[in-house]
Amino acid sequence: MHKSLVMRLTIAIGAIAAAACVYDAPITPTGNTITAAATSNSPSLQVAAPNGSKSYVINFSGTALPSDLAARVAAAGGSVTSSLDRIGVALASSTDPAFATRAARISGVASVGEDIEVQWVTPEQFVEAGEAGDAVVVEPTATFGNAETFRRIQWAPDAVHAPEAWDLGQRGAGARVAVLDGGIRDTHIDIAPRLDVAHSRSFVPGQPFNFDQARNAQGVCNQNDTFWHGTHVAGIIAAPAAENTPFPNLGTVGIAPSATIIGVKVLHCGSGSFGAVIAGIYYAATPIADGGAGADIINMSLGAQFARQGVGAAQLAVALGKATTYAYQQGVTVIAALGNAATDLDHTANIVFLPAMSPHVIAVSATGPLDFAHGATNFDRPASYTNFGQSAVEFAGPGGDFALPGNDICTYQRNPTGSSLQFCWVLDMVMAPCRGGGTSISSYCWAAGTSMASPAVAGVAALIVGRFGHVGPAEVERRLRQSADDLGKPGNDDFYGRGRVNAVRAIQ
Repeated sequence: MHKSLVMRLTIAIGAIAAAACVYDAPITPTGNTITAAATSNSPSLQVAAPNGSKSYVINFSGTALPSDLAARVAAAGGSVTSSLDRIGVALASSTDPAFATRAARISGVASVGEDIEVQWVTPEQFVEAGEAGDAVVVEPTATFGNAETFRRIQWAPDAVHAPEAWDLGQRGAGARVAVLDGGIRDTHIDIAPRLDVAHSRSFVPGQPFNFDQARNAQGVCNQNDTFWHGTHVAGIIAAPAAENTPFPNLGTVGIAPSATIIGVKVLHCGSGSFGAVIAGIYYAATPIADGGAGADIINMSLGAQFARQGVGAAQLAVALGKATTYAYQQGVTVIAALGNAATDLDHTANIVFLPAMSPHVIAVSATGPLDFAHGATNFDRPASYTNFGQSAVEFAGPGGDFALPGNDICTYQRNPTGSSLQFCWVLDMVMAPCRGGGTSISSYCWAAGTSMASPAVAGVAALIVGRFGHVGPAEVERRLRQSADDLGKPGNDDFYGRGRVNAVRAIQ
């Protein structure tokens, strides 16, 4: 985040940091101190398992686990908490300080790492837009996707040419997208119609898949959090559009409005353990017949910076890579946000951003307009905060920005009639569902980050699966590359990678 912006934003560590809370009228933002997310220079916290024990990730040299694993782990002084038997990884807990040393002697073990808690979602900002209001009837001749309350300020679908794909009848039906994130507001009117509740899961102990919090300015989980990062991400992918007549006005429309969402909670308050993320990928990629979620696509709007070499996180990263490779082998396309620190990843030799730079993961950078409120249509402008680098970026997607100077007030239009006031710079961010206050099921927020760009690319991938069937990640990526708009310098580019995704070309 640019220093000039810090003084005009209310910041709080967590899934997304709050810039302002706005219900049809702006209020003046203020400044607070933020806590940095975990990086190679900022060690993460060790995960404490129940009863004061510690959690461990045991990585075997192959992709299988010994049949007597539980007995061997018990002999080393621990207990198995999860067996990911298709990738040769096990999660265990122990109160014995010598457990890791003894477990490392089990035949076939490549490494035993104490699991760590990581702040996977860095401070960004969101602004509340209020509720969609009562359902209304619009003209039955309205174009698909254009009847939603906030459609006029949803520039992101237009940035990737999604409406043209919808007009051709391609809306992602049949595609299953697992959202590995925090909790999802499963009762939200723009989430519930597309959410597979039966296969949604939580890998955060003691927390259901449909609950989340963010951290307040003091770093404490805020029970009154009104954002919920995973809800916003899920809505960008697959918020349903009003269909048939009369058209109910639901609020927003996702890039693949007929795709199915699976909530896989691996974060709480924006943080989670390596083990939870690994287990979440494994579950999402495993077929339903084998007890998994049966996803076609995994979106991870999460990530953190780590050292490439050494022990600790570097060893855990190997196990994470086995999970993403497993997903690829299962025919699942994995897409992840590349981060928001404006880091040139081509010139940070010992730094890696995970999971975006894990094996077989499509890493996404962010674009966003500057002054959309006054008619700016350059949606392909690199976002001020996005990480970049030819060695890291695969594709770019609309993530929004907050770099417009000043606090001028603008009017924006709602459907079918009416208008509201907002800071002009806020309209450069991405609009999607959020939790809202109390029992609201129709609240919406603006937010910006590669966290918003990644689900836009996942939505285009869902359109490809909906059009061509379960073609697998190699074919999905080939079609994304073939159809992307080559921006910046020709070929692979620092900010755009292979290009900004193009939905209508991707399904043709």
